[in-house]
Parts: sequence; structure tokens; C-alpha cells
Amino acid sequence: MSGVTVADCVVTHPTVHDCRATVGELRTLFLDDHIHMALLLDGARLVSAVERDDLEAALADEAPASLVGTLLGRAVSPDEPAVATLASMKASGRRRLVVASDDGALVGLLCLKASGTGFCSDDDVASRRLGCAA
Repeated sequence: MSGVTVADCVVTHPTVHDCRATVGELRTLFLDDHIHMALLLDGARLVSAVERDDLEAALADEAPASLVGTLLGRAVSPDEPAVATLASMKASGRRRLVVASDDGALVGLLCLKASGTGFCSDDDVASRRLGCAA
């Protein structure tokens, strides 16, 4: 993995949501335990990354989900070395990092495999989706 960047390892077509998504909509989304993070976009610009724990019980379902998410600690540059990022994710127990360019454009989603041995690929995600649909 030497010389490989985060951009080389991302899921390139992650599921995304409009920046106007509500807390209630994302609560429903997170009923699927395969989903770890919701990516909120305004056009092509990444606005927020929301995780299940961000949706505190006291929040109204109608509240904008973009206000409870953050990119701090959840986003990484596409130029970061994949080896170092993998080690960091394993050490912190983080399974997902959103990958965005300096101008805020979404590059993809970095997904640590449950085994911790590497990153999920577009093919892995497609296979899981097919398996769930069957």
C-alpha cells in the first residue's frame, strides 16, 4: 500500500443526501445497522457528515440534520497516505471517513472493512447491496 493515497481506496459513489435532510429522516436511515454515516451535500459540495450518535433523543425530528453533523474528525484529504489513514482509523475505532477536496467537493467515502484489514471497494458495496436485495 506504499504510495497509495486515500483517493485510490474510496467508495466512489456513496449514498448521499440533500443538505435539507431532517433529523427524523436520518433516524429512519440509521435503522439499517450497515449505515455508519450520512453524507449531506449542497449540490456537489459536502456540507456535513452525520453519525447515528449525533441524533440525540432530545432533537426534534424536523430539525435540520446538517446542524448536528460535522466534518471535523470525519473528513480526510484525498492526498493522505492510505497506510497512515488505515492505521489511524483502526487505532481510533472509526469505520468511515468522508473524503473531500480542498474546495469541498465530495471525492468518496473511505470504509474500513469490519475485519480491519483494508478498505471496502465499490465492488464490495455493490455485492452487499445485491445480497440485501435478494
